[in-house]
Amino acid sequence: MAYAIGVDYGTQSGRVILLDLHSGHEKAISVVPYKHGVIDSVLPTTGTKLPVDWALQDPSDYLEVLHEGIPMVMREGKVNAGDVIGLGVDFTSCTVLPVNEDGMPLCLMSRWQNHPHAWPKLWKHHSAQPIADRINQVAERRGEEFLSRYGGRISAEWYFPKLIEVFEEDREVYNACYRFVEATDWIVWYLTGEERRNSCTAGYKAMWSEHEGIPGTEFFASVSSEFVNPKEKLGEVFYPLGTRAGYLKGAVADKLQLHSGVAVAVGNVDAMVSVPSVGVKGLGALVMVMGTSICHLAVTKEESRFEGITGVVKDGVLPGYYGYEAGQAAVGDMFEWFVKKLVPQAYFKAAASYKVSIFEHLENLAAKLLPGESGLIALDWWNGNRSILGDADLSGIILGFTLSTAPEAIYRTLLESTAFGTRRIVENFTEHGVAIDRLVACGGLAQRSPLLMRIYADACGLPVSVASSTEIPARGSAMFGAVAAGKEHGGFESITEASQHLVSPVLKSYLPEEVVHRKYNELYQIYREIHDFFGIERVDILHRLKGIRMNSAV
Repeated sequence: MAYAIGVDYGTQSGRVILLDLHSGHEKAISVVPYKHGVIDSVLPTTGTKLPVDWALQDPSDYLEVLHEGIPMVMREGKVNAGDVIGLGVDFTSCTVLPVNEDGMPLCLMSRWQNHPHAWPKLWKHHSAQPIADRINQVAERRGEEFLSRYGGRISAEWYFPKLIEVFEEDREVYNACYRFVEATDWIVWYLTGEERRNSCTAGYKAMWSEHEGIPGTEFFASVSSEFVNPKEKLGEVFYPLGTRAGYLKGAVADKLQLHSGVAVAVGNVDAMVSVPSVGVKGLGALVMVMGTSICHLAVTKEESRFEGITGVVKDGVLPGYYGYEAGQAAVGDMFEWFVKKLVPQAYFKAAASYKVSIFEHLENLAAKLLPGESGLIALDWWNGNRSILGDADLSGIILGFTLSTAPEAIYRTLLESTAFGTRRIVENFTEHGVAIDRLVACGGLAQRSPLLMRIYADACGLPVSVASSTEIPARGSAMFGAVAAGKEHGGFESITEASQHLVSPVLKSYLPEEVVHRKYNELYQIYREIHDFFGIERVDILHRLKGIRMNSAV
């Protein structure tokens, strides 16, 4: 028997699966919540207050996922350590941290614990948006070709805005930093002792391409006058997905209750690693990796560059294809915000009396409403707009409140707003020659919310299939671990071959209902009007509001 382990690092927890490479059965799953969660108010070590729009994490939480999660799945799966041949890792991206030459995170060293810039910056760390704006302005002025690979605009979620923020605001941390490294690459470094930067995050988040490299020194000096060595912290060598980064170090293997012969794949992104896991092998599908946010992924044989994507990278999703990424920055975390902040206690008591979660209770109530019955419509910009506007300074809107508006009506409207956001992304793809004929959804949110999936089918007018595995990214990482091990050791020659054998079955499919779709067409036209008004024509309104908020926090 041969097994592989996949580790998926999300925003609030890490998930580990043990995958049987013969049957495709997930022998065991463990979920390890991050003890420190998202650090967005004060540093846990010193109590230092953080500015607005910061989102940090503690790398010790990442290690706990390995140290607790892997031995747990080994015990529950009752598998011999010698039968595990490969291990793969994926991460939310762009999550980055400064480390020294030994790969030690600076924030774990007493010298740097009270420096906020020494801590990992989570993907949704948005305080570097002014730097991203500068990058966009300079690139447009200079006619930089790289910008067209990213829809004409990059955001604060990317690598260089975050790095230049460190450079400009804490030069001590910047100088002490040997590498500013994606968290997925750091975990691989920890596991193997080898620094192996992956080409996927470099391509999608660090403005790198196989043929062009990264933008030149002159460009970066125009963005920040003293920032003249952009490769210094990024490195210059990047390894394709499926590459073996190395093998488990002996000491780490002992701690994880594995053996040092386990092959470790180069790191990956949670969204991209999901595509082969759901069995998508080519054209027509839009894969939606649904969680706190949504990443949308599609592929073509020929490259097309157009506004509204967050990147197109050769071999970035599947070998032999150009992989396109788009996304929505607030989905599950927007629903969670609503429940935590605005739902009355009476609803929690009712949910308890029915012996269901508050989310299930709200969904049951919301499902009784017809499309448009609430008179509400919303823009899902609670965490900015990733696609198609690429503007992290936008914020959410709900229109149509009355004194009779109920919480379930608001909840359904928030669900619908994310479906409309996805429809806008689908339209943008199809308008530019990337045909989309079906939606493939994965992630816990897709499984837990049948109403949400029904709304997506009806609002977008497309069939939706939901993968049965609850841990699609972790499953995909395990598959890449099997590729890193190689066929000679019980693994696979390629991710394509692995996908053919290990694809997750479909849990449920949804077909659009024509009558409901026509009603959603009416609502969507209103959505488009307010989307363009607040996001393009009068974008200054939301920008000014954010400016007032930022200044009030000083």
